[in-house]
Amino acid sequence: MPYISLRVAGRLSRRQKVAIAREFAETLEKVAGKPKDSTYLVFDEVERENWAKGENLLG
Repeated sequence: MPYISLRVAGRLSRRQKVAIAREFAETLEKVAGKPKDSTYLVFDEVERENWAKGENLLG
């Protein structure tokens, strides 16, 4: 059972999450032979003000 943890800065729409989940599941099926319905994906949306690159906050 593949498990993917995806952390992004900011919010994603439901539509974006569905598309991302579909792409990950299809890729794992195609490349690794894992059935789509066995893939788990967790979205971790971090507010941009809580994310920094180097010394600079993104938000």
